[in-house]
Amino acid sequence: MKLFLTVTILALAVTGSALADAAAGKAVYTANCEKCHGADGAGKAVIAKMLNVTMKPLASAEVKALSDATMTKDITTGVGKMKPVKLTDAQVKDVIAYVRSLK
Repeated sequence: MKLFLTVTILALAVTGSALADAAAGKAVYTANCEKCHGADGAGKAVIAKMLNVTMKPLASAEVKALSDATMTKDITTGVGKMKPVKLTDAQVKDVIAYVRSLK
């Protein structure tokens, strides 16, 4: 019984911190990413057309399959025509947690 309680408490603690990171990430995403990627992460058609690119939906299995390291590199150094975004390490982790929560 003690083991079950310990595991349950640890699971709740991990889940709670993951939710807090995703919530913080949403605020950072809204301020820095939403203007191009849209509120739902699907990408804004007008931006894609202007840059002549195809934006992968951030909620797609393809994007979610990327490692945290790859996502970090894409955010901090840019990818394709996307320019680097200047965020703290904690903000990058929070944005990744938020992107992973998108459905």
